[in-house]
Amino acid sequence: MPSFDIVSQVNSMEVENAINQAQKELATRFDFKGSGAEIVLEKHEIKLKATDNFKIKALEEIVIGKLAKRGISMKSIDRGEAEISPLGHARQLIKIKQGIDGPTAKLISQFVRDTKLKVTAAIQGDEVRVTGKNRDDLQAAIAAVRGHDFPIAVNFVNFRD
Repeated sequence: MPSFDIVSQVNSMEVENAINQAQKELATRFDFKGSGAEIVLEKHEIKLKATDNFKIKALEEIVIGKLAKRGISMKSIDRGEAEISPLGHARQLIKIKQGIDGPTAKLISQFVRDTKLKVTAAIQGDEVRVTGKNRDDLQAAIAAVRGHDFPIAVNFVNFRD
């Protein structure tokens, strides 16, 4: 049976490249010289540190801009609130979402069923597998899912005949 998987994955190399570009821009910007501001990538989290609220907002703008230029969907990014200590130091955490959570997987599965195409959708961990008897129904399902606005960025992988 032909099938494909609906996933929500972010290319980690693109994230790493975007952070490297942001760090280079941080090093060359005049308003950040000697301020001790930094951008750190740890697995699926980006940690921003700066001396005040204004600089943390500028850092966030740099990072989000670089991520957007590298083709990373803003739906895959969870911006935390900036934490400002009494001494004036600011920190912010930006998380990169990977995988489809349970309620969203149910929403996608229900949407595929509601399209009235001859396909079935099954939740398998953090992905949704769609199977059907012919290729055209699967391609119509991909087009329908791509056209609908879900709370996460969706990708299609493992298309099998």
